[in-house]
Amino acid sequence: MTIKTMLTASTSLAMILSASLASAQSMAELEAAAKAEGMLTTIALPHDWCGYGAVIEGFKAKYPEITVNELNPDAGSADELEAIRANKDNTGPQAPDVIDVGLAFGPQSKEEGLIQPYKVATWDEIPADIKDADGYWYGDYYGVMAIGVNKDLVENTPTTWDDLLKPEYAASFALTGDPRASNQAILAILAMGMARGGEPGEASGTKGLEFMAELNKAGNFVPVTGKAGTIAQGQTPIIAAWDYNLLAWRDSLAGNPPMEVIIPAGENSLAGVYVQAISAYAPHPNAAKLWMEYLYSDEGQLGWLAGYCHPARFNAMVEAGKIPQDLLDKLPPAEGYARAVFPSVAAQGDNKKVVSEQWDAVVGAKVE
Repeated sequence: MTIKTMLTASTSLAMILSASLASAQSMAELEAAAKAEGMLTTIALPHDWCGYGAVIEGFKAKYPEITVNELNPDAGSADELEAIRANKDNTGPQAPDVIDVGLAFGPQSKEEGLIQPYKVATWDEIPADIKDADGYWYGDYYGVMAIGVNKDLVENTPTTWDDLLKPEYAASFALTGDPRASNQAILAILAMGMARGGEPGEASGTKGLEFMAELNKAGNFVPVTGKAGTIAQGQTPIIAAWDYNLLAWRDSLAGNPPMEVIIPAGENSLAGVYVQAISAYAPHPNAAKLWMEYLYSDEGQLGWLAGYCHPARFNAMVEAGKIPQDLLDKLPPAEGYARAVFPSVAAQGDNKKVVSEQWDAVVGAKVE
């Protein structure tokens, strides 16, 4: 090795060590600043959604100096944005630091100036097509739209969306919220529209609303926000929701009542990505950044996977051998995911516009 080569190698090593040290110092500084703030305010994170209960507990265990203030666990994506708007000048406990919203709400919140950019350490492992290039919002996990059934009350499990129109499902089917505000409900209608032949976007919204109008006219639609409690009580024996929510509910009910979860048959199944972002008016911006670092760390990503969600870094973590086999074995059969379609942000936005603006006129049911 020549002296020049040795010097070059030495310089390169020094740069690497320096970069690593700077990164470590940066993380240490972030942790110190977040602990000084002492609080993180979240919103719309039900503990049975995507394993969030365990994820939040994991963050608390790692950072006991930071109190997690949880606002309105059952809020929808639109409610989250409204909470930021309503608390722009408020640094109190009602102002959210972070949001977890449907993909279409990411660009909307950026355009309105409601969120601020921040790139986590594992940024490069988040697929480019589910993140804002400038770091304003980024995909966290995805699931597939499915149907959950209370088997004590429903003898024959519907296997397609059209099956829900059958008389045997009278007063049985529910969405998970108001389709004018709930991203999960909006995308359930997109899935129905796709099953009726509508391309994701305006066509899916139109056809999905037409299908919901038929369900409502037939008396099969129950205008109640569906969740684990309503399916167990029999108020909403059949619910359309993300697979990870339904599977978590099934586990929590532990056979009382028995619950079946299916991905409706057809040419395709709808996959939906949710995204994270930090409020532009976050009262605790450092705690918010530290929360993001935790969510996109191996520990945070595995926490979501344990809740049946496919985390954003899933493929990279599989390649690196970072996912325990027992977690992989607990995932639903691969066939439903092989048919998964990921509508673009624009298509989801067009679908959302149709559903939110025309729900009252076309369906006319008030979901409470």
